[in-house]
Amino acid sequence: MHSKYFVPATRNCRAPYTVELTQESAGWEHCSLHVIELGPGQSHRTHSRTDEIVVVPLSGSCTVVCAGQPCELAGRESVFDGPTDFAYIGRDNSYTVTTTNGGRFALGGARAQRQLPFRYVPAVDVPVELRGAGNCSRQVHNFATADTFEADSIIACEVITPGGNWSSYPAHKHDELTDTETPLEEIYYFEFARGADDSPGFGYHRVYGTPERPIDVLEEVRDGDVVLVPHGYHGPSIAAPGYHMYYLNIMAGPGPERAWRISDDPAQAWLRGTWTDTAIDPRLPMSAKQTRQ
Repeated sequence: MHSKYFVPATRNCRAPYTVELTQESAGWEHCSLHVIELGPGQSHRTHSRTDEIVVVPLSGSCTVVCAGQPCELAGRESVFDGPTDFAYIGRDNSYTVTTTNGGRFALGGARAQRQLPFRYVPAVDVPVELRGAGNCSRQVHNFATADTFEADSIIACEVITPGGNWSSYPAHKHDELTDTETPLEEIYYFEFARGADDSPGFGYHRVYGTPERPIDVLEEVRDGDVVLVPHGYHGPSIAAPGYHMYYLNIMAGPGPERAWRISDDPAQAWLRGTWTDTAIDPRLPMSAKQTRQ
């Protein structure tokens, strides 16, 4: 029995969507995510409405046009090819995504009060962080985090976890407005590198709560699946050995400050201290060449 916080790929989606997650369908107030798959020469026109949007190429390149202004996204062949360039759409804007050769594109959204201008960020300007160590090593693309990109409410990043490693670990939460936390809803969207003989990848993701706010999620995740984190501790995200894991995080919340502050599960916080004398996984940083050997 799957949790109501698990959204499998292509469930009840209209073409060209493979993920069609609104605030209303998620049962919360701030975050949204749509993923579109377009064939060669196809376009998709839509409207940001009350959301601000980041257009993130998952595979392929595209042209984004907003308010008559075109923006070329070079994109990438796959999510394991390193960071991509992206476009930002402010609230109350129509925009069109067009691709010459076809591709898959994430439209991550969050409710916004201010309307900010249409912008383009090249891949070379996306900060890449190697976080953790040993089998907790992962690669983070901080493309639209609070300290790297101006936005009204959205916080977004990508994480690459090599096969056999654990990420989002120690488990942590951000569901209270305190000196150490900011309340944020969070979306995890997953993709996996293929394994030997083109076998499909998979992993596992955990969400659990406190006595005051219980939640219990443990899901096997595969390509295109989504897990929602309305509150509670989340992690680990575990990549099965032999299969590199990717996830896109979209976050936003009601707090007065756009910030990502977290509290570790007290039972696991000691693990961070073990990374000081442990090497980062030599498979990182991940590159296209490494994932296709």
